[in-house]
Amino acid sequence: MFIRRALLDSLRHAFAVEGGDQEASDFDDEERALADRVAAFIVRRRMTAPAVMLIESSRPLNFLGSQLLAFLAPYATLLFSSDEYDRFVRFLEKRSSLDLILDSIAEAESRG
Repeated sequence: MFIRRALLDSLRHAFAVEGGDQEASDFDDEERALADRVAAFIVRRRMTAPAVMLIESSRPLNFLGSQLLAFLAPYATLLFSSDEYDRFVRFLEKRSSLDLILDSIAEAESRG
């Protein structure tokens, strides 16, 4: 009985993700500015609808996508500064980062 209880307790949070209840207020000013730049880039090119659809459909793969970006960093730093690219990868590792990007896109779309 003790072994079964210990096994159930250890598996209870086997697939839990840390920081899942993170609020948008947990982001610092640099991360908010980064989300605003991404949103402005999307809205300027009139790609709001496809971007929102892509972001919403890729939500379950958020962390995996950030790790793919980390893998591609040596190539991406040919086009972007390495500090900003690393900051963007760390930003995407947070589960609620997509919500912040979507909110920034909605604000940018309503302004312009």
